[in-house]
Amino acid sequence: MDNLRRIDLNLLVTLEALLTERNVTRAARRLHLSQPSVSVQLRKLRHIFADPLLSPAPGGMFPTTRGQSLLQPLRTALADMGRVLEPRPRFDPSTAGTTWQIAAADYAEYAILLPLLAHVREAAPGVRIAVREAAHSRMIRQLEGGAIDLGLLALEAAPEHLHSRVLFKEHYVLVARKRHPALKRKLTLDTLCQLEYVIVSPEGGGFRGITDTILESRGRKRRVVLSVPHFLFVPEVVARTDLVAMLPARLLQDRADNNIQIIAPPVSIPSYEMAMIWHERSHLDPAHTWLREQVCRTVTS
Repeated sequence: MDNLRRIDLNLLVTLEALLTERNVTRAARRLHLSQPSVSVQLRKLRHIFADPLLSPAPGGMFPTTRGQSLLQPLRTALADMGRVLEPRPRFDPSTAGTTWQIAAADYAEYAILLPLLAHVREAAPGVRIAVREAAHSRMIRQLEGGAIDLGLLALEAAPEHLHSRVLFKEHYVLVARKRHPALKRKLTLDTLCQLEYVIVSPEGGGFRGITDTILESRGRKRRVVLSVPHFLFVPEVVARTDLVAMLPARLLQDRADNNIQIIAPPVSIPSYEMAMIWHERSHLDPAHTWLREQVCRTVTS
């Protein structure tokens, strides 16, 4: 690396042309330079390599032993450099064999990945997707370490040093079984506080959520009696018991369940923005860019 810092790499291009053409005039024409400029560069090269590199011969020049030994390594190095500097290859989903690692809670699996899957399978039949369930803190560490390519989580949990894009705004609804004895009349704030709740705690064991914060700001409380780590378990609990839940509305869209009713809560629960996050290393990758575009297209269609 020290040697590279001391040399103008353009001189290596000139050296390859001189060793190939064995003539200053022809090398200058090939490089679109003047003959004096090429002659100056040849003097610099002779100084750098401490060797004449090319000696005068009838009709041009002839490489020295040192010069001849440099020609093939030069061609290889310049070809490699050319590939490094080529524009990024276009991503063709129809022929791609990429494997993507995506981290998501089961809510995002249902609301985002499930509708995405059909489209990706049709457009890119050769790709594979590995879904990893991860709490927010672990998801961020996995993105930073390169273990996953994309994370799906609430925007408020996304750190500033990662790229993010909002996918949609989500709001909460109250979910209960049909014919729930406490919900035969219009839902009031008093009734809301008297119900017993199941709550989702992705990190495990939590019994508080945003609903508790809002109720407490009004001097009220609710009773959370069950904490579970997975969203998709909650509708089953609600359908078979008198427990109720505050759930993201998209978790229930297209759900064919005659045992569940969805009710707008009598108190305003703040909505949140669902986002995808990714690392800088993937930001300009054509395959990753295509994947992000498909995610956005799926959730807005």
